[in-house]
Amino acid sequence: MSNENAFGPINLATLGKLDDDGARALLERIRWPLGPICPHCGVLGEATRMERHADAKSPIRSGLLNCRACREPFSVTVGTIFEGSHIPLAKWLVGFLLMASSKKGVSALQLQRQLGLGSYRSAWHMAHRIRHAMQNDPSPEPLRGIVEVDETYVGGKPRRYPGEAQKGKLPPGAKPRKRGRGSEGKVAVQVLVQRDGGGARARAVQKVDATTLKPYIRAHVEKSAAIHSDEFQSYKGLAKDFDGGHETVAHAKGEYAREGVHSNTAESFNGLFKRAVMGSWHHISREHIDRYLDEQVFRWSHRKTTDTERTLAALGRVDGVRLYYRKPKGQAAGGGAGLVAGQQPTA
Repeated sequence: MSNENAFGPINLATLGKLDDDGARALLERIRWPLGPICPHCGVLGEATRMERHADAKSPIRSGLLNCRACREPFSVTVGTIFEGSHIPLAKWLVGFLLMASSKKGVSALQLQRQLGLGSYRSAWHMAHRIRHAMQNDPSPEPLRGIVEVDETYVGGKPRRYPGEAQKGKLPPGAKPRKRGRGSEGKVAVQVLVQRDGGGARARAVQKVDATTLKPYIRAHVEKSAAIHSDEFQSYKGLAKDFDGGHETVAHAKGEYAREGVHSNTAESFNGLFKRAVMGSWHHISREHIDRYLDEQVFRWSHRKTTDTERTLAALGRVDGVRLYYRKPKGQAAGGGAGLVAGQQPTA
């Protein structure tokens, strides 16, 4: 049975009708298909739903369960990115749908408007929490078959010099501003894409030399794969590491495909990411670019599925991760405001 048959269609029409109790019930079905699992002791099926006694002075929090094995209370949000959030759970689910189904991403301002959130900061942090969940793959498989590798540069186009009318006409003593590799003010991104509709990997890098690029390829690509790339010298020598060898095309000579050898799929990934930057996010900092890449990698790796399946896949990754806006008290000092990833404590 597919996820869509099990949960019904998940779209704005269905999620928009849910209140917090309905959203919690849906999340329980997604996280616990076989019954509640205690995040404290890991026991399955030993939880009872807590109810308010008639003479109790304060109400029981909705969705609270108690584990008969360890006697600890918990709910479906404990041990997930939702824990500690004051945003209603129903809005969280709509946020997941919007980010999982929007091909070129969603800005934090758009999330704030559409979800009715109180501040831009809340929307921005929600978006990064969702991206943090999207990269939380419990069993990532290596890339197989033909794997295309490429690198791109993110950060805007170089500005013209004052008075520079057209390319080739520069002020006296000025040097042309470089585009592409070696350009100033841009972030280098390494991209690996499985050609046959499979997954992808991407990360920001400080340098695009062999000692930086090649170990990442070896770590994420199966040895039986074939590597396709352009003629960039940093990829030289990969043929001995993979059974399928290493094929290249000479972009500098105008060659972009030769009898099935190309890196066009990886360049499609790069183009889609840049369009998301230009059309939705507008600017992303060096500090957080990897989170935006995580979002792009997730959507690309699930591009052959429906919006329902993609949203369910993202919600299936909320377990065991927490993204703090600031370091919690008791953790090592350092840093200040900013996003801090950490393993969610279960005690």
